[in-house]
Amino acid sequence: MDFDGPRFPLYSKEFAVDPHRMYREMRQLYGSLAPVELAPGVPATLVIGYHTALRVLNDHEHFPADPRVWQRDISADCPVLPMMEWRPNSLRSSGSEHIHYRTATAAALGRVDMHLLHATVEQAAIPLINSFCEDGACDVAGQYAYPLILSTLNTLFGCSPEISRRAATSMAAIFDTVDAAAGNRALTETLLELARTKRADPGPDITSRLVQHPVNLDDEGVMHQLATLYAAGIETQQNLIINTLRLMLTDDRFAGDMLGGSLSTRDALDEVLFNDPPLANYCISYPRQPILIEGAWLPAHQPVLISMAACNNDPAVRTGDALHNNRSHLAFSTGSHSCPARTVALLIVQDAIDQLLDALPEMELAVPADRLEWRPGPFHRALVSLPVVFPKSPPLNFR
Repeated sequence: MDFDGPRFPLYSKEFAVDPHRMYREMRQLYGSLAPVELAPGVPATLVIGYHTALRVLNDHEHFPADPRVWQRDISADCPVLPMMEWRPNSLRSSGSEHIHYRTATAAALGRVDMHLLHATVEQAAIPLINSFCEDGACDVAGQYAYPLILSTLNTLFGCSPEISRRAATSMAAIFDTVDAAAGNRALTETLLELARTKRADPGPDITSRLVQHPVNLDDEGVMHQLATLYAAGIETQQNLIINTLRLMLTDDRFAGDMLGGSLSTRDALDEVLFNDPPLANYCISYPRQPILIEGAWLPAHQPVLISMAACNNDPAVRTGDALHNNRSHLAFSTGSHSCPARTVALLIVQDAIDQLLDALPEMELAVPADRLEWRPGPFHRALVSLPVVFPKSPPLNFR
């Protein structure tokens, strides 16, 4: 319980470059629970065992999500605080409060027109593809995945491109834990502006549905729900697009099978969600009292994170390489705190990849895979860029 040995630094560049090596070292030394640091001087326990993760995720009595006791002793400028601090939303609450907030969020997401969403992604994808298809090269991250997600979210949340851009910039700072406090302040201001705008002028969008839901969220309450949705919507979706395309462009199994038609984009997505999920370490809880689990004492109120990436690759459950149609991964968490936007997110990401590969099927990676640079940060698995080349092609026509 009073662990004073060296902890694995999840904020280090070494971790960003090869987290799976570090997960293996953790498992060899500590089993399913590893001592880590999320930032200098911020200790936590990382759950890297699949079955242990299920136990934690389904035991909200002993592993509640409320961080308020923990954050009393955390500096306001701590780089990981914006990703972990208490907010009045479903992610950071339990019991009746959790139901209160999740009901509004799930209802707002549940009314998304999935057929219209297909068209929304296409309308965003084609102009972006046309902007670089005649060049024979592009950065998928900066020129396609990022602006496509922003454009799609503009429609879903009913916000202007300027508000969306400001929210995305703020969220990137929070995920990268670089100037995170300033990013958090900017995000709060931006989303509060969006909530007030939609209260005055509602429309057929997620923000307006949150404003109008019978739970009667005020503007600040709407802002906190939006913060969670934007975190999931911007960073994780664009990184899922990028990580999946990286797999398809660097792994001969997928490159050959994709061209041959025996594996689908969804198969590639499932493999990435197992091996390199865009949100690699999260689902944070804070034990109310010291608790003995898997032979280790966990301190009261110290963060316990689930490593979706490590748990999905736990040898106890990964007994082979066959992932076809296997969706038992924890990339979207599980239990009452599982991601309510899973269906919407997967549709956006799959359509985005299909649009790009249909237009530019001979795309190749422009640099060796080992020269791709990973963004640092304890929570995400994200590339700085994904440069590709392809035969120059004429612009696409809108259908």
